[in-house]
Amino acid sequence: MLPICRTPEDVYAVPQFEVTSRDVDGFLEELREFHALFRDCFARSEPRGHFWRYMVGQFSTLERKSIEPIAVQTGATSVRAMQRGMSDVQWDETRMLQIYHQVVADAMGESDGVLMLDESGFRKKGTDSAGVARQYCGPLGKVENCQVGVFAAYASRQGYALVDTRLFLPEQWFTEAYRPQRTKCAIPSDRDFQTKPQLAAEMVRTLYQAGVLSFRYIVADCLYGNSPDFWAACEACVGTVAFVAIPEDTRCWLSPLATQISTYRYRGENRRKRHVVSTDHVPHTVAAIAQQITPTFWYQRTVSEGTKGPITYEFARKRVTLCKDGQPAQTVWLVLKRTLGEVPRYWYYISNAPVSVSFRVLVWLSGVRWAVEQCFEETKSELGLAHYEVRKYAGWQHHMLTGMLAHFFLWHLKIRLGKKSASAYGLPSEKIVDVHIAP
Repeated sequence: MLPICRTPEDVYAVPQFEVTSRDVDGFLEELREFHALFRDCFARSEPRGHFWRYMVGQFSTLERKSIEPIAVQTGATSVRAMQRGMSDVQWDETRMLQIYHQVVADAMGESDGVLMLDESGFRKKGTDSAGVARQYCGPLGKVENCQVGVFAAYASRQGYALVDTRLFLPEQWFTEAYRPQRTKCAIPSDRDFQTKPQLAAEMVRTLYQAGVLSFRYIVADCLYGNSPDFWAACEACVGTVAFVAIPEDTRCWLSPLATQISTYRYRGENRRKRHVVSTDHVPHTVAAIAQQITPTFWYQRTVSEGTKGPITYEFARKRVTLCKDGQPAQTVWLVLKRTLGEVPRYWYYISNAPVSVSFRVLVWLSGVRWAVEQCFEETKSELGLAHYEVRKYAGWQHHMLTGMLAHFFLWHLKIRLGKKSASAYGLPSEKIVDVHIAP
């Protein structure tokens, strides 16, 4: 279990996950009701049945929760039929997500919720799965043959859940050499290459424009914080605060910065450019700025409780103007965090929070991303999110969507019943994989 924020100065504490897949025993009928919400998202009963059995299999005690063992354990008509149901049959995914987001909003939604963006890798042995390539795999901490998904997660005082995802397709997948693989994996013809930050930006815009899930904060790591596309998407979400990590070589000027606007012609159009007045006023890296801050302006804060006791860091903040292509861009908060000791480790963040934002809010935001990492850990360990063996693009999307729904259902039990397991209610503990399945 990753550390949870527990300090009195927190904006609020995101609760820990206390329900496992085994706790669904005794709640089969409730799972049926949850499944029924998505009934109209399937044109026929057969794929609806595969969707039901697949989710049931994710809650089972199977060691490996891929299609074949799930099909055998849940009494599917055939393994091949379930494979087709997951990979080839069309689901109304847009409608499923709309319903799902409304359910998440009803259970967890709060005006000061947090939207978190992150990626997760899935190791693969072959080369036939959609988007597979030698690329950085976060869970392994190295470059490996894998698929990578970009995910959006939501957190509030009530809990946390994955709410959307996109499969990252490396740039080489759009070359002529990969045309056979694109056809074999049924990559949509309208898909163009998008970077991971661009995929994350797309999800941010979609969730904000839908207006179903309320969120005040948007957080992401430095891969996304260093992207103009992602930053622009965050700034377009009026009324929200973005808090993103950045690399140590990010350059900026300490504010206030004397600038002036000049006008110039470009392709027949008048354009305006902001530039620094003083030519000897050069930007510095955020790492250099951190070294210039005297001990007086570093503040210790205990941010969480670890397995070995309280975890404390030192924090500082400065108003800075970011440097883009040698010219001044946005003026933001630069938040710096470092470990205690003679040789500290540093982290760097920027935020478009207003000047009046309290220091404690920025400190809290620096640690709230643990929730999306927990989503990955729990869905992979409890629900077999990494056990899939589908190769097609649609199959990957369907598997991830089913995993997100299954994870949220466990939170649904916790939120609705307020207990850790079915046994606490004296209810019959019928093993889901042993009962008659009737979608």
